[in-house]
Amino acid sequence: MFEIKNITMIYDMEKAEKVYALGGFDLTLPDKGLIGIIGPSGSGKSTLMYCLSTLKKPTDGQILYNGKNLTSLKDSERENLRRNEFGFVFQRHFLVPYMSAVDNVTVAAAKNDKETTEQAKRLLSGFGLGEKEWNKRPAKLSGGQRQRTAIARAMINQPKVLFADEPTAALDHENAFAVMEILKDYAKKHLVLIITHDRSILKDADRIIELWDGNISAIKGGDTV
Repeated sequence: MFEIKNITMIYDMEKAEKVYALGGFDLTLPDKGLIGIIGPSGSGKSTLMYCLSTLKKPTDGQILYNGKNLTSLKDSERENLRRNEFGFVFQRHFLVPYMSAVDNVTVAAAKNDKETTEQAKRLLSGFGLGEKEWNKRPAKLSGGQRQRTAIARAMINQPKVLFADEPTAALDHENAFAVMEILKDYAKKHLVLIITHDRSILKDADRIIELWDGNISAIKGGDTV
């Protein structure tokens, strides 16, 4: 699905001492599965996710998605791709505070109709939020419930690729592993990329890519590149 060729991201281009967030490497990612991208702060893992998801454009190199070069797309094409094929889960849930749980899910939907609302309710139910939680605003939900609502929002369009940046960092262990079970199940038919510094949540990952100073230091599981 993704073929990455010599991807480089340089910050502070105008300065004499440039900062290489990504140092130039090749990588191929599969069509489905749970893929962990792990490394310490500053290793480049979030930058890699932002480049793959078209939120940032690399300084050099190519990112091919199903044969299409993402680095040469127009802004409108990138927006359509993110809306129709990509989903996002972040460390902070970023729920709209004045909306109910159901409305927070449907707000990201490609269309907003009765079937979309029913789909949102089915997703929330599957994630352990019953009817009594559907109409609650985020402030009335627990931390784990808010994060699961955010995942339901990311899944409402059934994205082919789900990007999750530190999705469990703000959760206790019980809620963190509950979230990972949801993501692992979704990865059976879709590609789920987990950006994290916590190796324990990747125990069931199909592949773990380790980054260090903007380069791949190791790949464990799956086919290495």
